[in-house]
Amino acid sequence: MLAAAASLALSACSARDTGSSNNASTSAAEAPKQAADAANPAGDGKAVCSGVTLAYAGTINGGSAALGQNILYGVDLAIKQHNKANAGCQVAFKQFDTEGKPDKAPGVVTQVISEASIIGVVGLPFSGESKATGNLFEQAGLVHITPSATNVHLTENGWKTFFRGMGNDGVQGPAAAKFLTQTLKANKVCVIEDDSEYGSGLAQQVRDALKEKATCSDKVKTAQTDFSAVVNKMVTEKPDAIFYGGYYPEASPLAQQLDDKGVTAKFVGPDGVKDDEFVKGAGSAAAKAYFTCPCVPEDNFKDFTAAYKSTEGRDPGTYSPEGYDVATILLKGIDKGIKDRAGLLDFVKNYDGQGLTKKFKWNDKGELSETPVWSYKVENGKIVNNGQIN
Repeated sequence: MLAAAASLALSACSARDTGSSNNASTSAAEAPKQAADAANPAGDGKAVCSGVTLAYAGTINGGSAALGQNILYGVDLAIKQHNKANAGCQVAFKQFDTEGKPDKAPGVVTQVISEASIIGVVGLPFSGESKATGNLFEQAGLVHITPSATNVHLTENGWKTFFRGMGNDGVQGPAAAKFLTQTLKANKVCVIEDDSEYGSGLAQQVRDALKEKATCSDKVKTAQTDFSAVVNKMVTEKPDAIFYGGYYPEASPLAQQLDDKGVTAKFVGPDGVKDDEFVKGAGSAAAKAYFTCPCVPEDNFKDFTAAYKSTEGRDPGTYSPEGYDVATILLKGIDKGIKDRAGLLDFVKNYDGQGLTKKFKWNDKGELSETPVWSYKVENGKIVNNGQIN
């Protein structure tokens, strides 16, 4: 385990191009190599600190819990690797469960900010809960980095404490449209959205990018299980492809019911659907599904994957490497001697460094300069890399 932690930086594969994310030479399924200078949470092992805590705030239980758990365990791995390597700097880690609910999240975040030792937070994973809590973090001066909340408008609120660890829906939406029309050759696309902040926002971005090729649309509700009306509409419309803006709990039965009804349109879900729970729930329909995600495949992050499985007892999933990356950034700030919220906020604001998944450097709104989007598909019951879109 210690060897795996140390080799994250020392035995990395050759560095990939960290400039433009539109690398035309990247083959259809070639995942990025681990950069030689990817930040390692273990650091140099000489850090000194005391009384500092990092937190994860987000879904741990609830309908879409798997998406939050992927992040949680990535953060946990980074902190465990750091603490094992730095006897003089033991960073505490606390977990707070919002269940992904915008109405519950403010109360949970109030608990987080009330604990003075917490100087940095990874989360919140979902856009709706992030929207509901951004002002609380701002008032507390507490930096929080989301590895997965993608709604475009989150960085338009003037918050100085909010940072995003991947591309937003303004990046994913056009990429999804490109994938639908150029890769899948779809000329008629039906866009279906759920009632979440994330689903409706992303669906609109996809429709805008598709333009006249978005030939129909429909809506579903959170926790819906019977999609007969939507399915019948798809039978009538006969689209070439269906894009679903939402999360896997509803996408799974929807895909299965479409397949049962003989709908042959290709089914494409975004990052909120890209989870093994979708594969389990969709049954035979999963084999026909594709996904888009501003998350980087961990195919070549061998040491990270081995350490994740050894330490957390499971395979990494969507946004696990991103959770690991943003936790590592917060740890690097602590290792520099920062012990308060203002100092760590300033550190993140000015951060410029390579991670496993990408280069991390934020603009004044908290958006990254490098925001690749990838496609995935289901193969032999597993979600696999299908190539970079942009």
